[in-house]
Amino acid sequence: MARSPTVERVLKGELCSGCGLCAGVSNGAIAMRSAEPGFARPQQTAPITEEAERVIADSCPGSRVAPWADGPNRNPYWGPARETLTGFAQDPAARHAGASGGALSVLAIHALESGVVTRVLHVEADPGEPTGNRMRWSRNRDEVLAGAGSRYAASSPLEFIDAALGEGERFAFIGKPCDVSALRQLARHDPRVDQLIPIKLSFYCGGLPSRAGAHRVIRAMGLEPDEVVAFRYRGNGWPGLTLAETRGGDMGEMRYADSWGAHLSKEVQFRCKICPDAVGAVADIACADAWYGEGGYPSFEEQDGRSLIQVRSEAGEALYRSAVAAGVLSAEPLGVDQIELMQPSQANRKRLVSSRTAACRVMFQPVPAMAGLDVGKAAKLAPMAMRLRNFLGTISRILKAKR
Repeated sequence: MARSPTVERVLKGELCSGCGLCAGVSNGAIAMRSAEPGFARPQQTAPITEEAERVIADSCPGSRVAPWADGPNRNPYWGPARETLTGFAQDPAARHAGASGGALSVLAIHALESGVVTRVLHVEADPGEPTGNRMRWSRNRDEVLAGAGSRYAASSPLEFIDAALGEGERFAFIGKPCDVSALRQLARHDPRVDQLIPIKLSFYCGGLPSRAGAHRVIRAMGLEPDEVVAFRYRGNGWPGLTLAETRGGDMGEMRYADSWGAHLSKEVQFRCKICPDAVGAVADIACADAWYGEGGYPSFEEQDGRSLIQVRSEAGEALYRSAVAAGVLSAEPLGVDQIELMQPSQANRKRLVSSRTAACRVMFQPVPAMAGLDVGKAAKLAPMAMRLRNFLGTISRILKAKR
């Protein structure tokens, strides 16, 4: 097969999340490259096999999103959860370094130290491109913490997934919800996924901004992107300051509410705006910021970190309970009805997925298959005026893009 019709359709419809799955299963025929305004996108340079195309069509989160598991605690916004809690890492360094309470970091560290896995695959800042990311393997606490903190930039953690599985070591995976969705679907074609990746961790994702978003932040600090040698989006506190340093020693900083609210959120790719599972509902455990409320809306004032923790699978429950028993994670139950107070934008986005995808269909734009994700149930909870406004707004956006 000369070209992948799935990849071409996903790219044409702006449905690519940049996960790298297509590259990872293409035996070198597809590679991930940076595309303007700073997203990771596949580039096919050789023919792919029909089998590879079948796997891509069935696993790519721009083509199909993994359905949620059935369960008595399934919520149309937040997915299935065996347990919903708030908590934090007992290790002060992990709590401080993490984006919220350090729960994801300490769960990964505990998986290593308890022998569940021998290494962790996760993202860290790219030394050669400080606003960008690269993947790394970590085998101990210090290495995990070196990559802690949110990274609002493109990453392709599945670009070399076949090679990683071929090494035969058991590892934990930390990635975006769409990355874990791709892994879950790949597991139907490759049994090594569940054999060698017993722990799949994710987080609530606000959407992936382009590199241009980070450059907007840097310029708003009064610095030039080309001069920056270190850049931290968040962490080292909760939510943590956005920090930049130039080779000349100049420093810039910005509050999270400004860096995300005024700059990064404006540069989020289209696929994220129609995401039916931005809460990691097919991960073993998903974590998020357990924001405290202020006047009915989350407060982003600096304070001790607190994580929202949703335990979603049997494997996740075993890891969570082991971490609590070992004294490395502190947690207490949270009513599911309280999540929207902490994460109102996530609930709002899920309510509007149906309206936005309906607009795409009217304009003959492709959308991913979304069966089993409660998109219709969530839509019924949105006011009709809001649904109509988003339907028309998405049509307007598509028309502008075609000009």
